[in-house]
Amino acid sequence: MTGSQPPSREALIVAHGQPGDPGPAEAEIADLAREIAKQLPGWRVRGATLAAPGALEAALAACAGAPLVYPLFMTDGWFVTAQLPKRLDGRGRVLAPLGLDPALPALAAQALAAAAGARGWATGETRLLIAGHGSGRSRNSARATEGFARALAALTGFAEIRTGYVEEPPFLRDAAAGLGCRALCLPFFAARRGHVLEDLPEALKEAGFAGALLDPIGLHPGVPALIARALRAAAGD
Repeated sequence: MTGSQPPSREALIVAHGQPGDPGPAEAEIADLAREIAKQLPGWRVRGATLAAPGALEAALAACAGAPLVYPLFMTDGWFVTAQLPKRLDGRGRVLAPLGLDPALPALAAQALAAAAGARGWATGETRLLIAGHGSGRSRNSARATEGFARALAALTGFAEIRTGYVEEPPFLRDAAAGLGCRALCLPFFAARRGHVLEDLPEALKEAGFAGALLDPIGLHPGVPALIARALRAAAGD
């Protein structure tokens, strides 16, 4: 029809959340959705966690059509490949998660160079530990972390890049040992909760880690724009 408006693009940002206390994570994903929407004029962007009862279903019901679904996860494990599609019940197109987004290593490389420079460290004299979740049941998490590490190695000039995990060898305590004072630890996590607040600091303390612990990569201020670009590309914009 002449003069009619094209249908709005719709996107749904989905995180795991915190089962025991779902409220804060729900607020965070809603805030992230609003930041992403600022980058996407004409889009409707909503956020939900899997942990908050009924939140994903309510967000999906509010969509007029089948949204693009961006998983705020670091790997394409069970939650992304099985649980999320099941909960979507055939509606929506699930994109690659944040941890596998091809634009993430470049974003991290810039952040890490800035973090080293702010401390007066040359990257060639700085060591990097990437702290991942890992799993005793699947290699998906470690593969995503290792792929991220390889991409960073190609983009940066750090003296050494190590990976360490909460739930599988090499465990964080072992990977963090002997890194020296000029070292950065980047949590390969989407949010600051759970393992990032508890297991990671404890492991670094046990290892005698004397470097700097950075914010999780999922909290980088460039992430909303990165997700917006992925959504635009998936929509063919």
